[in-house]
Amino acid sequence: MSITANLLAGAMASLAFVGCGMTSAAPPPSDTPRRREVVVNGKRVKTVDIHAHCIVPAAAALINHPLEAPGLLMDDTSTRIAAMDAQGIDVEALSINPYWYRAERDVAAELIRVQNETLVQFCAANPERFVAFATAALQYPDLAAEQVEHAVKKLGFRGVGVAGSVAGEELADPKFHPFWAKCEELGVLVFMHPLGTRELEPSGRLNGSGLLTNTIGNPLETTIALSHLIFEGTLDRFPGLKICAAHGGGFLPSYANRSDAVCRTFPNRVGPLPKKNPTAYLRDGQLFFDTIVFTPEALRHLIAETGPNQIMIGTDYPFPWTSTEVDLVLNTPGLTDDQRVAILGGTAARLLGIQ
Repeated sequence: MSITANLLAGAMASLAFVGCGMTSAAPPPSDTPRRREVVVNGKRVKTVDIHAHCIVPAAAALINHPLEAPGLLMDDTSTRIAAMDAQGIDVEALSINPYWYRAERDVAAELIRVQNETLVQFCAANPERFVAFATAALQYPDLAAEQVEHAVKKLGFRGVGVAGSVAGEELADPKFHPFWAKCEELGVLVFMHPLGTRELEPSGRLNGSGLLTNTIGNPLETTIALSHLIFEGTLDRFPGLKICAAHGGGFLPSYANRSDAVCRTFPNRVGPLPKKNPTAYLRDGQLFFDTIVFTPEALRHLIAETGPNQIMIGTDYPFPWTSTEVDLVLNTPGLTDDQRVAILGGTAARLLGIQ
């Protein structure tokens, strides 16, 4: 099914960001917990979860992709909204991890059409609680650029999701320049979620205990992808790009100063040097990061490396990595009220047009 651009525009317009808050109102005695309302300094904050997963079964069925977790389904809206209410999440920005990057062109085109139209319909039916990232068949960069333009201009999306690589190819490969150019032209936020460093898995380095394919593999792919976007000049070529990297940007923000140091230490071996120190790209408004770093100290460090205006809360719903992102922000020391408001929802609302 399809939906008009006017309907989506109305749905998006009904989402409004309201400033400031510090503690949650206590729920009244009831068998059904009341929706948690987050406030900072006595004022209600609209919170936005930038990292929440879902799936469209009709699209996945086109290439026989299996369902990874029942909570990804959108048909049980009450369960998802109940989880949001308990966590103090007002709006989820829904995304789908790309599983279609090896599909043939015609199938990929139909899959993306079904996904995007379904996401639009779902969000329009629940306009106060959901927005979504469009999807695109990035293995065909020209098609992906067309899909993003259609998603923005006809369907009303303000963001698009990508993986950390495309069937083994780096996002910084020049073949993807048409896609990045279109994202920059349209001013959409790109949400980048890793699929793991699958090229390492055959070697056995990530075997054994610890679920290392996820624990290390996912943030490692993000680290590699961001590093290539910096060192291969993609961010310089498209200075208007805005990319939000999942899981706090992987390992890069924790060790980005080594990237600066390699430019000083081995300038002749780095290749064409980026226009700025690599650490500058973490702060200049092109790269954003979610809060899935687990502790106040880790979030404090991430903010110290990137700046508070580059951070947005993410829960990874329905995967139970964390369900306390609101409290993580409220309990991280050293933040001003305005900075808490920005992280809790202000920055995401601005980038996704939730106003």
